[in-house]
Amino acid sequence: ISVFILAGLLVHCVFLVSIFDIYFSSPLVHGMTPQQTPLPPPAKRLVLFVADGLRADSLYELNSNTTPPAPYLRSILENNGSWGISHTRVPTESRPGHVALIAGFYEDVSAVAKGWKENPVEFDSVFNESKYTWSWGSPDILPMFAKGATGDHVYTFCYTAESEDFGAQDAAELDMWVFDHVKSFFNSSRSNQTLFSALNEEKVVLFLHLLGIDTNGHAHRPNSREYKENIKKVDEGIKEIALMIDNFYGNDGKTAFILTSDHGMTDWGTHGAGHPSETLTPLIVWGAGVNYPQRVSSQKFEDNLLKEWKLENLKRLDVNQADVAPLMASLIGVPFPLNSVGTLPLEYLNNSAHFKAESMFTNAVQIVEQFKVKMSQKRETTLSFLFTPFKPLSDSEQINYLKKARLYIQQQKYDEAMSLCKTLINLALEGLSYYHTYDRLFLGLSIATSFVGWTTYVILVIIKTHTNLTKAVQTNNKESTVLFYGFAFVGMIIAFFLLIQTCPWTYYIYCLLPVPVWYAVVKELPVIQDLAANLLSHNMVQSVGFIFICILGIEILVFSFFYRSTLTLGLLVFAGWPVITQLWAQAKTNASIWTLLCVLLAIFPLMPVVGREPNIPLVIATGLLTLLISCFSLASLCKTKNKYRNKEDLKVYFYQMLSIALSTYVVSSTHDSLKNKQGLPLLNQIISWMTLVSSSVLPLLSSTFLIQRLFSILLSLMSTYLLLSTGYEALFPLVLSGLMFVWINMEQEALQRYGLSLKPKLAVFNFTYATDITQFRQLHLDDVRRSFFFVFFIVTAFFGTGNIASVNSFDPASVYCFLTVFSPFMMGSLLLLKVVIPFVLVSCAFEAIQVTTQLSSKSLLLLVLVISDIMALHFFFLVKDYGSWLDIGTSISHYVLVMSLTIFMMLMNGLAQLLTTQRLQLSRRTKHHS
Repeated sequence: ISVFILAGLLVHCVFLVSIFDIYFSSPLVHGMTPQQTPLPPPAKRLVLFVADGLRADSLYELNSNTTPPAPYLRSILENNGSWGISHTRVPTESRPGHVALIAGFYEDVSAVAKGWKENPVEFDSVFNESKYTWSWGSPDILPMFAKGATGDHVYTFCYTAESEDFGAQDAAELDMWVFDHVKSFFNSSRSNQTLFSALNEEKVVLFLHLLGIDTNGHAHRPNSREYKENIKKVDEGIKEIALMIDNFYGNDGKTAFILTSDHGMTDWGTHGAGHPSETLTPLIVWGAGVNYPQRVSSQKFEDNLLKEWKLENLKRLDVNQADVAPLMASLIGVPFPLNSVGTLPLEYLNNSAHFKAESMFTNAVQIVEQFKVKMSQKRETTLSFLFTPFKPLSDSEQINYLKKARLYIQQQKYDEAMSLCKTLINLALEGLSYYHTYDRLFLGLSIATSFVGWTTYVILVIIKTHTNLTKAVQTNNKESTVLFYGFAFVGMIIAFFLLIQTCPWTYYIYCLLPVPVWYAVVKELPVIQDLAANLLSHNMVQSVGFIFICILGIEILVFSFFYRSTLTLGLLVFAGWPVITQLWAQAKTNASIWTLLCVLLAIFPLMPVVGREPNIPLVIATGLLTLLISCFSLASLCKTKNKYRNKEDLKVYFYQMLSIALSTYVVSSTHDSLKNKQGLPLLNQIISWMTLVSSSVLPLLSSTFLIQRLFSILLSLMSTYLLLSTGYEALFPLVLSGLMFVWINMEQEALQRYGLSLKPKLAVFNFTYATDITQFRQLHLDDVRRSFFFVFFIVTAFFGTGNIASVNSFDPASVYCFLTVFSPFMMGSLLLLKVVIPFVLVSCAFEAIQVTTQLSSKSLLLLVLVISDIMALHFFFLVKDYGSWLDIGTSISHYVLVMSLTIFMMLMNGLAQLLTTQRLQLSRRTKHHS
């Protein structure tokens, strides 16, 4: 069985990783030649301001008293420059945002997993093509552009990573640091001849990365006073820097300025997904070579933003985020970054038609170059009779387009040349995407085949080993040998095909996986025949009805990923379960508590998503309520006969109650301290980390009697959960575990109804003695319902606290008791822990049910596997990489979630067994008599 579980884990890991290979792999190709516009550029230098985390509406919308939030930038877009919205893509994180702005391409989703700081792939950027680049700002962003640069011409000045503190005095200090350092840099250049002459060269870039707005947004939300004041400070800083630079160069009119942002932010202070508040960022461009504001009488945009911003009469020029890179390259006359997929936004340029046409031509050639490299790569790794080229842009078509465009430019038909180049760019981008997704169908089918095969195999294993539906069948040795060689032959053919085409090693895994999986299924053919005969002899209507109900249940679970309120419906149906099955008459008290708790739990999925509005008093109240409950249970434990308790157990209980009281205090004092901008008190931080460590050990010291051990696990996890809570979600584990206790009791009643067990008292059940093999029984139809309940509760454990299946639903405020300095991996781990705690509670209850209903844990786990695999297959087919970014992001996270849940349930099963059955004995001193 353990081999089987290991195989399951491996297969599921392959399924999980496959999605990134099939849908999201790096789009980069290498080996193109740089393309540069042959005409002289309008600007000698470019200043790029990136206000990290600045939303478009936060900058453009007027305050309640009709004053602009950023007066200087408002006057620029009304009198001096062009403006618009830059549309970013998912994932809306700092790293991909900056790569799109400065290198002109969108990183694949897997880049998020590869970390912020380093370069997972080498890429070209505007900075690399410039003569000199000086940059100031965050240590998370700047080094990655310096590291990828050839030669030594990209200089970085960063503050320390510790400065990025969400609980600090004021994050706007980070921006002040940048402005002050830029000023002193220019001042020092007057006395440093080498630096002075370098600054006066052409093709110079100055990059100011302003992180304060993002940090304040995370810490205080974008609608806060801090966020708005930070925007004002940045506005003043930009005004000072622009004036200083103009003075330094004697107002030569050769400086271009760009202000934009890498991503926006949701109202609750997070980013990463595809909500418009995250994907709409401002873009304001002014200075050398840039168009002045264009007055218009009306503009057509689907959104209603212009009216809200009082900007209906100024032409809004929208771009995609990657279009900013070619715009910068064109303004200072450097080659377009090699991997850029941006289209030059001509309406921003204030230059001759000839210059625009030449720039568009360069842009087109640069993207066609990538297309050619991508096509030749695909052609080399595909057998010639299997290769289908991208028809609209064959080799002859490319030459035709380019010749025609060149001819138009020579004949001074610049508009025709520009529109032809745009058509060519769009075709080349389509072609790039075509070759990038060339193997998708074939890989997708391989994975789907493995999926179906694996699920079928698990169902067969359940039927063969855990039920009485089939008779033992003798295997025919000769047949099985033929079968083995047949499948081995198929595998060799597939491997040979992949070898000829020099495919990456991952393709071998995806394409060869179906072979052993289906071999295992076909080997069980006698079981399938036996089962079919058995089912046909039974009542057909019943069999079909049962299958229909199973499918309906799974569909409800799939639906709940899109609409959390589906869970409410499911829980209300659960509330009526005792009534439907006559358990009501048998155990009135248990049944009525069950119904009450189901209804209570059903409220949670209807609540707004966590972190929107912190509610610390509610967290404190929950802590006190937990203390009250534990006092009651402690009292009842003291009353029981001496047989079930000893002094040690009471000591452990007492420590756990103390830990809950401490957690409640820490939450309250930390949030007060942060409110008064005094940072995170060190003592609180130490207590928080100690609570976290002790909560994993304390349950192992408590007694292994069923109810006592489960209660001890609840108390330990609750103390950690309180520290990670910011609102109503603190109540969730309490209600959930209440329901779990009743569920254990109800399952006992259900077993009695089927006459399958004599009812021993639950208090007497002991986890350590429960694994006696002789007592296990075979699976019953009712066990399918048990497994379904478990999967349903696991899904409720995830969505109940308002996590939506998306990166942006996690609120950084929930980790402030542990740390406030920005550290993505530490914060991520703590948020993951918060999600896991309700899972552990459900898993431990499920472990208890396996013990009390005398089932081997493996048989129920297999049923759970089947249910979650059928769900995962659903989501595999629902994954998209087109449409709105919100849809794409959600579809990936749904699939990843279900796959992780499945892998997780296998690991959780082990963890729950450890938490419930193991016991640490503290050494007791023994007296020695001589």
